[in-house]
Amino acid sequence: MARAGLTPQRLTRVGAELADEVGFDHVTVSELARRVDVKVASLYSHLRNSHDLRTRIALLALEELADRAADALAGRSGKDALTALANVYRDYAREHPGRYTAAQFRLDPDTAAASAGARHAQMTRAILRGYDLTEPDQTHAVRLLGSVFHGYVSLEMGGGFSHSAPDTQQTWSRTLDALDALLRNWPPP
Repeated sequence: MARAGLTPQRLTRVGAELADEVGFDHVTVSELARRVDVKVASLYSHLRNSHDLRTRIALLALEELADRAADALAGRSGKDALTALANVYRDYAREHPGRYTAAQFRLDPDTAAASAGARHAQMTRAILRGYDLTEPDQTHAVRLLGSVFHGYVSLEMGGGFSHSAPDTQQTWSRTLDALDALLRNWPPP
């Protein structure tokens, strides 16, 4: 019989908190069982295995990020929207490092298609409409933005910019200026 109060949703939230504390790669059903003070077997009525737990945390992170991005983008366009979206990712990574890593977790195609990941792409494409990009350049730009945002945040979180001037906030601002300039002057094929 399942322990009172344990649900897949609650376990996912506790797993997400655990990911933020110890790192997403260290989240397992065994670690989660220790955290909620139950035997591992007690969790298998709610979770199939550690991969299922990680998938649920990834879906939660994608949903949280999409909700934050939608709020930040409301009423914005152009560089203002680009900056708002970029800052959502950076701020989320700083507040929830394990969940941010989870948002990069490889999902199977059906799970990915049903996830909030599609909302991320739609919001990015909405921003790009303000730059008058058409396909296939719009897809190239979505990939570029994702690469820059994730790459910068990952390097910054790993301490890659902490040993030299200027301050990382200045570099972040200049990076967003450069992206805006590039998007306004997208090169022809």
